[in-house]
Amino acid sequence: MEYENEKLKEFEEYVRFRKVAIIGLGVSNIPLIDYLHNKKAKVTVFDEREEKSIPKDILDKINSYKFDKSFGKNNLENLNNFDIIFRSPSCLPTKPELVKEEQRGAIVTTEIEMLMKMCPCTVVGVTGSDGKTTTTSLINSILSQAGYHTYLGGNIGTPLFTKLSQMTPDDIVVLELSSFQLMGMKISPHISVITNITPNHLNIHKDYEEYIEAKKNIFKYQNENDIVILNYDNEITRNCGKEAKGKVVFFSGKENLENGFIVDGKIIKECEDNIRKHILDVKDVNLRGEHNYENIATALAATKTLVKQEEAVEAIKQFNPVEHRLEFVKEIEDVKWYNDSVSSSPTRTIAGLNSFDEEIVLIAGGYDKNLDYTPIAKPIVDHVKTLILLGQTSGKIFDAVKEELEKQNKELNIYMCNNLEETVNLAKKLARPGQIVLFSPASASFDMFKNFADRGEQFKNLVNKL
Repeated sequence: MEYENEKLKEFEEYVRFRKVAIIGLGVSNIPLIDYLHNKKAKVTVFDEREEKSIPKDILDKINSYKFDKSFGKNNLENLNNFDIIFRSPSCLPTKPELVKEEQRGAIVTTEIEMLMKMCPCTVVGVTGSDGKTTTTSLINSILSQAGYHTYLGGNIGTPLFTKLSQMTPDDIVVLELSSFQLMGMKISPHISVITNITPNHLNIHKDYEEYIEAKKNIFKYQNENDIVILNYDNEITRNCGKEAKGKVVFFSGKENLENGFIVDGKIIKECEDNIRKHILDVKDVNLRGEHNYENIATALAATKTLVKQEEAVEAIKQFNPVEHRLEFVKEIEDVKWYNDSVSSSPTRTIAGLNSFDEEIVLIAGGYDKNLDYTPIAKPIVDHVKTLILLGQTSGKIFDAVKEELEKQNKELNIYMCNNLEETVNLAKKLARPGQIVLFSPASASFDMFKNFADRGEQFKNLVNKL
């Protein structure tokens, strides 16, 4: 007998002829346009861009459906008397217009929250400041190769709300969740992961505390039958274990845990009542770097109740690095070039620097998210032979590194460039045989590029032309 999702059926009956707002015409909300039109909802679309900046195909569809529109800087002035509001992740629930509507009685939600509320199957969710895409992809790969029908979504993959009618109780949904998606959410996945929490997105969040609290929503609404996987080495995530309602499983790259998953030198082990079981030698995997070995330990912990361990190990051995994450691009005259464009914060770049034993020519810098660059100075001085900087954060990185150089009484060649092409050409000129050229910006991409993927693609194109 074919499975029928009663919760979805109920929602579709509810939304018929209701006033529905879609705030933000980004990736997550675009599929809602067709869906809500088919369900005969009375839709108004909102976007802070002017109408001329909305992609023509989307605008044509909105017009053909005769949806109401509110565009431009003050678009939310028209947010009044709606039954349900789908906000984009970038439109935080703390906006006064949203707060006012919710107090009046509107349901303020997101595509991802409604997916989780009506999903008929197990949901695995991953968040963290670093490592969440690789960890999410690893988990999805393990589950898929073990025979599960999985749906990969959230911050990666495709928006899944409109796939709800295809899902059955035997499937698994795997989600990468950002702080913006988690903020305001009142439901948690059955299996939740926090890779780590370090300062990030402080140009958008009110403060660090708001960012941390948003991340905690991934486990806050779990019950005693659920599981949360936490990083023991990160003080914030370790303390999250005290607040969890479900089973807590720790992973660590530094401590010999009594119970949990650890990276012990080059061996990943499972610990149960102080007995250590050898699971995997990292020489057998394609990922490199201590942070990636911790990601593997995390994925093993997250899939432990769902997959036989030997099947998980085979999937990990076959897994290749996700694009823009310590991605090998090319070897030129005995110099290896790596694209780590995803590194949009100092902690990510530090992890990248720690992944290589070779001397490094580092290209860094980009958009300023109001982060502290002091922590990156020592790793740069310790690992980098030549430093090439660009973008808004170049001055911050330069100042932090100069101070560390003075402290250690060392010298380092530092160069400032105006654009990415200039940095690549300079790196080609300066790199010596046996060295690594690492593009790891430690900064966001929005000063010169659409996003980190666009930045990484441009870097790869420039390198491949050398």
